[in-house]
Amino acid sequence: MSLPPQTSGALAPGTHVVDSDGVRQRYHVYGSGPVCLAHPGGPGIHWEYLRMPELEQHLTMVYVEAIGTGGSGRLPTHPHGYTRERYSIALQRIIEHLEVPTVYLLGHSHGAFVAAYHAIHRPACLAGVILYEGSPVTGPEHGAEAARRLREFAAAHADRPELAEVLAAFGAMQAISNDVQTLAVARGILPAYLADYWGDERRWAPVRDALRAGYISGLDAIGSPDLVDDRADLPALTVPALVVVGRFDVICGPRWGQELHELIPDSRLLILEHSGHLGHLEEPGRFAAAVRDFACSPQSLSSPCGGSREGLVP
Repeated sequence: MSLPPQTSGALAPGTHVVDSDGVRQRYHVYGSGPVCLAHPGGPGIHWEYLRMPELEQHLTMVYVEAIGTGGSGRLPTHPHGYTRERYSIALQRIIEHLEVPTVYLLGHSHGAFVAAYHAIHRPACLAGVILYEGSPVTGPEHGAEAARRLREFAAAHADRPELAEVLAAFGAMQAISNDVQTLAVARGILPAYLADYWGDERRWAPVRDALRAGYISGLDAIGSPDLVDDRADLPALTVPALVVVGRFDVICGPRWGQELHELIPDSRLLILEHSGHLGHLEEPGRFAAAVRDFACSPQSLSSPCGGSREGLVP
């Protein structure tokens, strides 16, 4: 288990900068307890949406400001070259800088693809990995499932006049080429990423308005897609794993959470029944309890920290 946070140095509360092979890498520290790095989604979504105050009561949360976004530096090949390998190297540099024996790694959305890659290729310093709204694959198969889920969303909300704008934002995704377009699409599709955006728009509109994003192409340095297929590697994963997915997630839904769970030996699966893609905001209590219990005792079915284990599938 990770050491408690320091009162000064690399784990002091606040914003920190570390060199990542010549690129400025920022991270932000909140909370106390075992150390957990949190890698945001996108690629290109800024880190702030991933703040988890409930977890900060139990864990030292180290929020990664991914290279290429916000106050972190850009690669010479920007907006290309931000592969899982490059993000994994950046994570490793932060872990080395923290100087704790082990850490937990939580990745959300695209960050879950990065976390899986890191757990496969650089597992030595990981006490556990939380794959939150991820998938074992990208590419045509993943795209077809997302399109099917989006059709279900559209059918369920066919009476909403705002639906056309959401679908138009999804249609614009393939043509994104700059920061302004990236932010417009990220905010435009957000209603589909929540289980019931329009049922409580007063709650969710500020989340939408606060979202920040920058353009990351998803291509490597020579312009080839950084595609994912971890199906052959995940059965050999030795790092304890918790898989978290929202029942109403459009982009990385329950099919993929279940497949990750089945591929990874001895993993745990939590399906958040009232969430879409942002369960840490939609069901913060259940989300935080599951991650807390996993971090306190990743190998057991009972948690020394207490709390409910409802919904966890061993």
